[in-house]
Amino acid sequence: MSVISVNNSNFEEIKNSDKPVLLDFYADWCGPCRMVLPLVHEIADENPQYVVGKINVDEEMELASQFGVSTIPTLVVIKNGEIVNRSSGAKPKAQILAMLED
Repeated sequence: MSVISVNNSNFEEIKNSDKPVLLDFYADWCGPCRMVLPLVHEIADENPQYVVGKINVDEEMELASQFGVSTIPTLVVIKNGEIVNRSSGAKPKAQILAMLED
């Protein structure tokens, strides 16, 4: 499954997925975000049991504000519509996967 670009119009559908959701809050100009993005794509391609989305904080300021994102990259895991895990800063793939499995 590929990474979904999340915005205000499709957010509720993504958030309420019956699968665990990984959201990557990023910006194109952010160096650590560019390090994490390929890992997020790998996770999406290798793990169809997850919904993986990316949210550009410059384009979706309302969603970034709703999640209290002040540092990027920020990774958020949602299960059953609730935030169950979140982390700021670049992380290796194994740590990102561990966030989804908690």
